[in-house]
Amino acid sequence: MGVFPMAETRSDPDVFWVDPRRRGIMPLNGFHISRSLARKLRQNPFAISFDTAFGPVLEGCARREETWINDVIFDLYLQLHEIGFAHSVEVWDGRELVGGVYGVALSGAFFGESMFSDRSDASKIALAYLVDRLRICGFSLFDTQFITPHLARLGAQEITRVEYHRKLARALRKNVEFDNETAAPTGQDVLQRNTQTS
Repeated sequence: MGVFPMAETRSDPDVFWVDPRRRGIMPLNGFHISRSLARKLRQNPFAISFDTAFGPVLEGCARREETWINDVIFDLYLQLHEIGFAHSVEVWDGRELVGGVYGVALSGAFFGESMFSDRSDASKIALAYLVDRLRICGFSLFDTQFITPHLARLGAQEITRVEYHRKLARALRKNVEFDNETAAPTGQDVLQRNTQTS
């Protein structure tokens, strides 16, 4: 239906639905990798995994002064992960989780929920790997909910609610799944595929 849940604060027990007039999306063939991010990807400073630490990624995203991830949302997304709809990309420095992103996959649409970063560029690298995986799997819509300056620098765009719902309807007709079993590629592979499609 194109709505997503939020809470006013971490301590607020109530959840409400949001359907913005203007929606943020990340064009899967328009992810912008800056020179500095490209350099980081070539260096492979972090290990990347998929769906191996969903709960800790969720905790990392909720660990901020202001968050819409209350206990109700936290528990519901854990349940969505357990039944195969919610997924995460994890960024590791050794055994330490230093960044990640999570969201929900439905047919050909991926709904990005939140991300966090405890190291420089960790969330950007997580997004680069996520976009790469979504393209490989055949997704056609990457919903970022809102657009932020950070996401805009990476290529995110803002579209109208009507245009978003058209894209969503097309994506929901696709029969694709999020592949969380194939090992993460190298940063060089992600960079090369992004260059070929952008």
